[in-house]
Order: sequence, then C-alpha cells, then structure tokens
Amino acid sequence: MTQALPAVAVQFGSFVENHGWKDIPPALRHEAKRSLVNYFGCAIGVANDPEIEALVRVLSELSARQPASIAGRGERLDVCNAAFVNAAAANFLDFDDTHLPTVIHPTAPVAAAVLALAQSRGSSGSDALHAFILGAEIECRAGNMVSPGHYARGWHITATCGALGAAAGCSRLLGLDAAQTAHALGIAASMSSGLVENLAWPAKNVGVGNAARSGLLAALLAAEGYAAAQTSLDGPLGWARAMGDEPLTEQALSGLGARWEFARNTYKPYPAGIVFHAVIDACFELRRRHGLTASNIQTVTVAGDALLLARGDRPVNTGRDARVSIHHCAAIVFVLHAAGLREFSPAVAMDPAIVAFRARVLPELDETMPSGAARVTVETVDGKTFSVTVLEARGSEAHPLTDDEIANKAACLIRDSGTGIDPAGLFPLIWGLDEAETVGPLMQAASPAPGRHATDAPAIGRRGIA
Repeated sequence: MTQALPAVAVQFGSFVENHGWKDIPPALRHEAKRSLVNYFGCAIGVANDPEIEALVRVLSELSARQPASIAGRGERLDVCNAAFVNAAAANFLDFDDTHLPTVIHPTAPVAAAVLALAQSRGSSGSDALHAFILGAEIECRAGNMVSPGHYARGWHITATCGALGAAAGCSRLLGLDAAQTAHALGIAASMSSGLVENLAWPAKNVGVGNAARSGLLAALLAAEGYAAAQTSLDGPLGWARAMGDEPLTEQALSGLGARWEFARNTYKPYPAGIVFHAVIDACFELRRRHGLTASNIQTVTVAGDALLLARGDRPVNTGRDARVSIHHCAAIVFVLHAAGLREFSPAVAMDPAIVAFRARVLPELDETMPSGAARVTVETVDGKTFSVTVLEARGSEAHPLTDDEIANKAACLIRDSGTGIDPAGLFPLIWGLDEAETVGPLMQAASPAPGRHATDAPAIGRRGIA
C-alpha cells in the first residue's frame, strides 16, 4: 500500500525551515536583488501619490509602535501596516515583476512583509534576502498548484498567493520550525483574497497590500501558538479546492529546493498588464518595419488567447483602464510612438486622438496562441495588410531585461517621484544586501528623514497617473 505523502503545507514548512543560505545559487541571489531594485523603484515612484497618502493617513491612526519605514516617505508605521503600504505602492503602477506561468507579481507582497519585519528585528541582510527568496518560491509554487483555474474564477493570484509567500518568508525570518510554518501558511490561507474584477481600480492594490500584512500577521500568530489544519492548502475543503480546481500538487512540490520557480521572474518594460506587452511589441515592430502612422491605418486587429481578451477587451474611462486595454496599448504606439507612464495617464486615455484610434482596434480570439503572445494585423487606408506575431515579449524569460535596464527604469521612477531620494545611494545597498549587518541602512536610504516627505515636486500621481 502506498503511503500518503505529507500535506503540501507540511512539505512547504519543512523546506522553509531546513533550507540553507549556502544552498541558494549565486544566480538566484542576483535575481532576487534585481527584483528588489525594481520593487523599490516602483514603490518610491508613487510615494507622493494621493492614494498612497490616503493609505498612510488611515493606517497612521491605527499604528502604536512605529519601527518600520515606508518607501519614499518620512512617516513610519507598525510592521504590518508598513508592509501593507509598501506592497500596495510597489504594485500601484502595474510595473512590478511577473512570474509568467502564473501571472503572479512575486516581489511586492513578500518583500514588503519581510523587509518590514527585518527592519523591526534588526535582521541581517543575508537573512532577509534568504527569507524573501524562500517566500517568493512558496508563493510561485502555490500559484502553480491552482493555475489556471484560480485566476479564471476571478481570484487575483498576486494577492491570494502573495499572502502565502509573505507567511513563508516571515516564518523563516522569525525562526519558526516546520510545523509552525505550516500553521502560518494555513492561517494566511484563511486570510487570502483579492478579485480580478478590481484590476482596474485601487482596490486591486489594497488586495496586494493586504497579502503582505496578512502573511506577516499569520507568521506572528503561528509564533504565538496559533494553529491551522495541516491540510489547509490541499485538503478536501482547503484553500486550493475552494479557490480553484483539483490541486496540482506535483506542480507545487516537484523539484522543491532544486529547481527554482522564482528564478523565472521577469520584469516589465511597459507599465501595463503583462499580457499586453506582446501587443505593444508587435505594434512597435509594425511601425519600424513599414513606417506606419495613425493617419495611414484603417484597422488594427489584435489576436490572442482567451486571457488576453478577457483582461483587455474593455472600455477605457481612466488611466487604470488604459493599463489593461488592448485598444489603448495599440493606440499609443501608433499615435504617440511611445508606451511609458505618460501614455497610460488619464489625460492621454481621454485624448480625442487616442479615443478615436481605439475605435479602430479589433480584438480577436485565437485559441492557438499561447498565453502572453499576440498577433497584430494592420490594414492600411490603401488596402495593404501587414502582420507581426510576438510569442515572447521584451522582458520575458526569452528576452529578459538587463541589470542596467532594470536599474534605469527604477532610477527614472525614483527621480520623478518628488521624494529627493538618490538612486545612486540606494542601489549599491540593494546589490550588497547579502553582506549587510542589518537592513536598516537600505530602508533608511529608501526613505526621506522621519517626519518629512517631499510634496513640491511633480510626483507621478500629481501628473495624473492613477
């Protein structure tokens, strides 16, 4: 008779407790630092946005002890609420990293929780980096276990799996044993939530912030003896079945500790949903090859899989809508010849020339296209037809951004944030995090002096990026 394997939470817990820092491959340590450069750029870039300011106002009133920094701001909060704000901010611009097989944005919920806890506890840089890597790995593998049915049912997978990743990372940093870590994962599973329906609204960022806070709280509760079912993740009435289809436990556990899902992390060159990057790339390539401009285009047909159409065939009424719109992604390339932050602002979203061009864009389902791919076909006013297919977008595993490209992207966000933070002082602390005695210098470099934050410079939010 075949003996049943331990529950997924138990195996995850054993991995998190027993994995050694020396067993982290140098390339994975480097990838984690790349993700943190991207993370801090995204979080600091929106530090002065009115919606981030609103979060800080609300949560400041709920914080007693305030040992943890907020990226790009002078205020401090308790560890759970600081994690909440930093995770929400890092996800705010749709510019954060992506684990493409699951479409999880791994870093925001896990790094925000781990770094807040590490700062409050005086943890070393290597301990924090190790905890972050392990948490992100559990997050991605939990996503593997429930994909694609989980997302298709309307669960925002970054928010739901992010809570599990944050719980795992914080459990490691707290020194919890395997059983306690399994309990933390079960507690976090009971708190995980987030809705795809809210992708174009600020509520999406609340879900990501809540993932960081929930995971951190789950680990703190487990450290105090709170317990959860061993089968909380994969049991008959557990997290995976409640929020998806039959749990794919093989995808969650196969090669755990030897093959790293987090090593597959990717970075966005455009501040838009990851499934739209192939659309943007294809439009740029059509312009480059054929000299196409808005005036000589009759129609643009964008073909892709069901996920692309489900996420992006929508009306555009706000800048957030624009970041998840097939029509808008095509329009800005052909009308404005660019796809940066400005092109996804509310002002550009409502520009008459952009609105008119969006009406010429026709989404089309092609079930043969893989997820993340797109075929763009242009019919010109004189009857000519041109087509480009992009299977692997810029920034994907096949065409990754370089270290310099990620750093330049993050530096631009930080310099434009109105915080006065110097990327040249911040980035070396990230690249050298594993050698740091504590994370304190990094967190200080990522924030203005306590009690101060710049409000006189044209921060991204004030330029209208919603």
